[in-house]
Amino acid sequence: MSTEPARSEEAAVRAELDRAAEKVAQQVISWRRHLHRHPELSNREEKTAALVADHLRSLGLDEVRTGIAGHGVVGVLRGGRPGPYTVALRADTDALPVKDLCGVDFASETVDADYPGGPFPVSHACGHDCHTAMLMGAASVLAGVRERLSGTVLFVFQPAEEGPPVTEEGGARAMVAAGAFADPVPTMVFGMHVTPYPQGYVGYHVGNQYAASSLVRIVVTGKQVHGSTPWQGVDPMPAAGAILTGIGQIYRQVSAYAPVTVTIGHVEDVGRFNIIGQTVTLWGTIRCAVESDMAEVQRRLTTLAEHSAAAYDATATVEHLQPVPPVHNAEEWVTAGLPTLRRVVGEERVVATGATLGYDDVSEFVNRFGGLYVTLGVQDATLDDAGHPVPVPGGRGLVTNHNPHFYADDDTLVTGVRLHAHMAYDHLTGALTTG
Repeated sequence: MSTEPARSEEAAVRAELDRAAEKVAQQVISWRRHLHRHPELSNREEKTAALVADHLRSLGLDEVRTGIAGHGVVGVLRGGRPGPYTVALRADTDALPVKDLCGVDFASETVDADYPGGPFPVSHACGHDCHTAMLMGAASVLAGVRERLSGTVLFVFQPAEEGPPVTEEGGARAMVAAGAFADPVPTMVFGMHVTPYPQGYVGYHVGNQYAASSLVRIVVTGKQVHGSTPWQGVDPMPAAGAILTGIGQIYRQVSAYAPVTVTIGHVEDVGRFNIIGQTVTLWGTIRCAVESDMAEVQRRLTTLAEHSAAAYDATATVEHLQPVPPVHNAEEWVTAGLPTLRRVVGEERVVATGATLGYDDVSEFVNRFGGLYVTLGVQDATLDDAGHPVPVPGGRGLVTNHNPHFYADDDTLVTGVRLHAHMAYDHLTGALTTG
């Protein structure tokens, strides 16, 4: 096939992708609303996985693999023509232990009474319902042109992105270990995350877009005693307070040119109002913009906890768990992907953004196999003269992920479907590669 007919066919397929995305748009919204009303926590995504698997089977894919690393699902679509490339499209499926206050009529009222540490209200306060629905839509779109695809598409629905319970395995690393990408091996991974940014805008960052992360558990142990006689025991509370205060100085002990943060998000006590308990447990997270800083921050936090506890005659044990590498967008992949992104949403809507200290374990896929991870704006916003998102007058405002009021615009979901489909098709044609 000469160059001109090939270009003509590719243009025709891309136009068909857009038409098919419009046709499936209302179904995507329906899926998203169903998932939002029925969220499931990490490693508990059983009904979500069943919905996804049933849809993929209805498309007649070559394979639908289930039960991967818990409730992971991978659909395999082999194109009608041979080709050297395999693109993996990824969506995360789990929700958060956050009350749903977003104000929509499909808001979640789910409470998980059995989850470790619960009961917890459960909601999709991070937008994974959007990710899952958009990728289900993209599967429909790409399955419709399978005979004109050269190569293979993997639809990867990953559980436990927010992190499984500490006594369990799960997430992206577990999917890799379970062989989810062994046959065939991806030549590119693509995914996106919805964010509080203008609707339909795509943000990208060269380098570490998301930070390295680890979960930390600090157990401070004293000696239990009656609250009226603290001198007869060892109170772990003051030691825990000293650790919390000292954490605020750790950022000054590493280079100021590479941001880090240590956050304690949960304090767990065992006792009652008139008992000085035996232990206090601090649960938190470490984030480092530069992965090589992680070991030093962990060392300093461990030293701080142990010595602070000792000053109060208590002890502290520190565990660093669930390490996640940063999401790294290599410059060559960004360069390769920008033409597709700009064609789909318009050049003015593709914007370079700064790095964040958020994390996403899609890094286990993107860093290993190559590819690109971007953000998709889904809120009532515009960009000011400095390029920062600001609320649109009369809109719903800007609400960050993990906030109970987080929301996403349903009409933007079709843009996510188109992005998945076009990125996949362009990689399979060889137009989006680094070779």
